Amino acid sequence: MQHRRLSGHGPHVSEIGFGGWAIGGGWGEQQDADSVAALHAALDGGVNLIDTAEGYGDGRSEQLIAEVLRDRDEDVFVATKTPPDAGPWPPSPHCRWQDRYSAAYLRANVEQRLQNLNTDRIDLLQLHTWTRAWNDDPQPLLVLRQLREEGKINLIGVSTPEHDQACVIQLMRDGLVDVVQIIFNLFHQEPIAQLLPVAAETGTGVIVRVALDEGALTGKFSPEHRFPESDFRSQYFEGDRMARTVSRVESIRSDLEDFGLADQYSLVDLSLKFALSRPEVSTVIAGMRNEEQAMMNTRTARLRDLPDELIQRLHRHNWLRGVWYSGK
Repeated sequence: MQHRRLSGHGPHVSEIGFGGWAIGGGWGEQQDADSVAALHAALDGGVNLIDTAEGYGDGRSEQLIAEVLRDRDEDVFVATKTPPDAGPWPPSPHCRWQDRYSAAYLRANVEQRLQNLNTDRIDLLQLHTWTRAWNDDPQPLLVLRQLREEGKINLIGVSTPEHDQACVIQLMRDGLVDVVQIIFNLFHQEPIAQLLPVAAETGTGVIVRVALDEGALTGKFSPEHRFPESDFRSQYFEGDRMARTVSRVESIRSDLEDFGLADQYSLVDLSLKFALSRPEVSTVIAGMRNEEQAMMNTRTARLRDLPDELIQRLHRHNWLRGVWYSGK
């Protein structure tokens, strides 16, 4: 497993990280035994960064991670997230930070994160979405800075809102965040325009999420595939979205075949390696629901980097589809 620096003063973390959403619920039925096996397999494969959140099963993901880490000797970096208090998701421009991320709310929530993770100090605490309406008065991040001074957290981050990822650029330039977590994949390449260069300029760590476009870029779904209602992807891919996505995935597969690399890289490998092709990226988190998926995703880190010519060809798959929410 290769490692990269997470922010200018952060630790070295594995290029592939463990995404803890599915093991907490939200992606359909999930057995704890499979989740525990996936975590152990990922750690055995060299993963040393795990990303989770309160919203992943109302803390269940965090609790499972703490349970597994009690049985391990490695130094594992755990990132978690605090969601905004009750209100629209993502926050609207009319939301006040005082209502969504008050100091009292943040302090109480961080204490819950500490309890669930069975730790005295959180390696990375990320605000689980943001709005640029707060950029000129970013008090929630100053509260996190105070919590860091008190020894409750180490690094401070923001997980970007899907509809306006560039809203964190000002926060990076103002030195208010150590890490940003962003969506970056073969379909969503907009961070290349400014967000990633600014991360390099400011020494901000970058965690990439949704590198597999919620599983679509694995290439395992048919145009007719439907998810159960218990899986959030039933909304993400509602209507004709799956059919449209599969058509584009097949075009990506054709590029891999044209370069004669289909026997060396799976679509999963290609997608993860594409995200890692940018030097500004610190780690790419991938969801791992069972031992097989963990072994498959950690395998990618052992492969050679993609040829520059292929990377250039893959730029054509940038897809300006906007943000898919239920009802659109």
